Amino acid sequence: MVDLRSDTVTKPDDAMREAALDADVGDDVYGEDPTVNELEARAADLVGFEDALYVPSGTMGNQIAVRTHTDRGQEVMVERESHVYKWELGGLAQLSDLQVRTLDGGERGVPTPEQVREGYVEEDLHRPGTGLLTLENTHNSKGGIAIDPAKIDAAAETARDLGVPVHLDGARVMNAAVAHDVSPERVTENVDSVMFCLSKGLGAPVGSILAGSEEFIDRARRTRKLFGGGMRQAGIIAGPGLLALDNVERLEDDHENARVLAEQLASVEGLSVQDPETNIVLVNTEDAGLDAEEFLDACEAVGVRGTQFDTHVARFCTHWNVTREDVEDAAEKVAEVVADAR
Repeated sequence: MVDLRSDTVTKPDDAMREAALDADVGDDVYGEDPTVNELEARAADLVGFEDALYVPSGTMGNQIAVRTHTDRGQEVMVERESHVYKWELGGLAQLSDLQVRTLDGGERGVPTPEQVREGYVEEDLHRPGTGLLTLENTHNSKGGIAIDPAKIDAAAETARDLGVPVHLDGARVMNAAVAHDVSPERVTENVDSVMFCLSKGLGAPVGSILAGSEEFIDRARRTRKLFGGGMRQAGIIAGPGLLALDNVERLEDDHENARVLAEQLASVEGLSVQDPETNIVLVNTEDAGLDAEEFLDACEAVGVRGTQFDTHVARFCTHWNVTREDVEDAAEKVAEVVADAR
């Protein structure tokens, strides 16, 4: 089976398993786990922030950031297809009592400075005002688009000129940095906080990082506790996370495999394929006479797994447990599926 559902399906290698076994541990809620402390320090340095917080998941990291940046009742500006709005169970309302103002980021999934200005609401006697702008890079729902750091800068600088903090959902921000051949710090330099996942393309078995200023992380640590994310001897999972930080450059392998997969699938009559910018390949199946659910069921039956993105859109995601031979084999099997359906 070639599992292309997500880069979250990766399994830790032997070195990560050994790191978990050998990790020096303590009670992290007391700040006494040396492996967690090292992970947080290295992760903060990687993205250019003063401090960082280790959290169980990317969704928790995003929601902690939102709650920490805002006051109840405020508005948060989000791109309308963004993960924090679309795929996190209404956490903005459920966990932080926020109102949402959606902005249409267009094909690239990033709002313009003009849209940020138009969406901004000033606090007054009758309105709570805008408390936060969230951005996303890479943009999951747009097919792993690696947004130009200058576009992130423009939106973020506009928000900050209005006195609004900016949080970046950077679950795959390392993929964005590799795609643009810049440092992760360059992608995040004009936002106030960033979350990035260790458990996707970087290969760790669990965990994400929330980074920001020392003062922000101090407050975020209390929010993590409130949300049930305080962990004890977490060095056992932080150890593999430390090794994951060394896996940024190898993401280019995933990107190249995605390009190979896309090229081969694009040659299949009936399939329309979006050119991948990172490790995500979106495939439209409408001209093959299949909806995405039928298509994916047939693919799984021959040994290829993907996920449904829309009625006629399937997603395939490359990762470090997928080789060039795997994607070539997957493309051949998908071609057979389409041929049998026509």
